[in-house]
Amino acid sequence: MAMLRGARELCKMMSRLEPSIAAPGAGYHKNVIDHYENPRNVGSLDKDDKNVGTGLVGAPACGDVMKLQIKLDDDGKIIDAKFKTFGCGSAIASSSLATEWVKGKTMDEAMTIKNTEIAKELSLPPVKLHCSMLAEDAIKAALQDYKIKQGNEPPGSKERKASEN
Repeated sequence: MAMLRGARELCKMMSRLEPSIAAPGAGYHKNVIDHYENPRNVGSLDKDDKNVGTGLVGAPACGDVMKLQIKLDDDGKIIDAKFKTFGCGSAIASSSLATEWVKGKTMDEAMTIKNTEIAKELSLPPVKLHCSMLAEDAIKAALQDYKIKQGNEPPGSKERKASEN
């Protein structure tokens, strides 16, 4: 939440500058602005809960960092999702949208969410496509973390561990 507050404060300061210097929202689609100004599902879940999967991903080129968490019920449905993102408006919007889309889905259904769908929904320009890629990667990382907590390690991980010993 503090990360989002800091980003919002920066935008507020920029909005006081002359329009020729900074035009808030310029180039951002209304869907991005909506998710940025009214982010859904900001926060954290208990990372030690065995029913919570956590994905933490980043883009070194731009400095965006995204944490996305999912909570599943005993039937394998995603019942809650939270995110914290340090990044631009497109990264925050991609995270917010991703948490909305995964809720109510099974793991298999959530795995089918593609960055191209997120980018299309938010009308992201090509220069911001990496934000939707981060959201897809965060979903997959959270699902993988959940599988590991359940004892369903990824294929080949047991063999790798055995060869390391």
